[in-house]
Amino acid sequence: MKPYTAVGLIPAVRGIRRRKDIRINLEHLRHLVKAASWLSALDLPVRLIAFPEGALQAFNDEVLDLDHVKFARECAIDIPGEETEELGKIAREYGAFIMAQAKARHPDIKDRFFNVGFILDPKGKVILQHYKVSPLFPVEHSVCPHDIYDWWIEKYGRNLDAFWPVADTAIGRLGIMMANEGSYPENARALALNGAEVVYRASYPHPGTGNEIFEIQSRARALDNNMYVVAPNLGTYYLFPEETTPIDTFGGRSFIINYKGQIVGRQEYGGDSTYVAGVIDIEALRDHRARAQWDNWLKDVRTELYQLLYEQPIYPKNLYLKREPMKHAEYREKVIKRQIRLMHERDIWKKPGR
Repeated sequence: MKPYTAVGLIPAVRGIRRRKDIRINLEHLRHLVKAASWLSALDLPVRLIAFPEGALQAFNDEVLDLDHVKFARECAIDIPGEETEELGKIAREYGAFIMAQAKARHPDIKDRFFNVGFILDPKGKVILQHYKVSPLFPVEHSVCPHDIYDWWIEKYGRNLDAFWPVADTAIGRLGIMMANEGSYPENARALALNGAEVVYRASYPHPGTGNEIFEIQSRARALDNNMYVVAPNLGTYYLFPEETTPIDTFGGRSFIINYKGQIVGRQEYGGDSTYVAGVIDIEALRDHRARAQWDNWLKDVRTELYQLLYEQPIYPKNLYLKREPMKHAEYREKVIKRQIRLMHERDIWKKPGR
């Protein structure tokens, strides 16, 4: 497999009031893909294009603390659907795989939406869907598989593919680890143990970018698991389609990181639409995994020991099995405070003296 260029888009985005508003963002993305892919392909061919989380719908459901059911009915998409068909046209035009994200409905669950990462092949076909397992818990209203855990494992089974699917493609084994999922090393490790070689990790808000959390986490996940991480962030955020006030909510700092945790593509700027590009060399990754003696870490995981870490549950499963997700204030009172109290009661954390 020859090396190729991966491009991560950093688009300006407009928050939506209804599903049809997504068309405005799609039109902008088409122009950005053209510029980014043409210039980046002057080095090696572009075979992977990553659209950051929020590129289609932004995050108004979170920012404005919107009603979950209303957003599910009026703003969430279907996968596959008309939006993935439009992205499929881009995939076919550029002969590239596309990684992207949307707040989307599940065909079997009424009046709920999930945060779904997905991959399209160069023919425009959806070849992978990943339902985010670690939303931005204080504010994100998406349902995740752990919130309906009993239902989920009954339908999909209790296995890696049910929670961290990986697509084996002509450009490597591709997986999804969105935004806050990268804050927990278990998600990257699960993808690696399921064979992932190139992982999508987008987007992350400021000040988490300016204080280097996004970079530190992304590089660590790549290094720990000897995999590439494609981590584009969003550009300027306009709260509504007609809004004229641009806000850089995300703070730039987009990266493409190789299997040794080294940055091979960097874009610090995020105040407007731009992109990040870097070379992916799957054969070099596979050679390193096969020949290294020390820093191909995954071969040394002592599973019997680490199972002890997870024998006692911490975060409650099935939280939304029988109800819609909580709004911000209720979640803070019923979940966040409860979780902190739990950590103190178990003497995992010691209470502060002030």
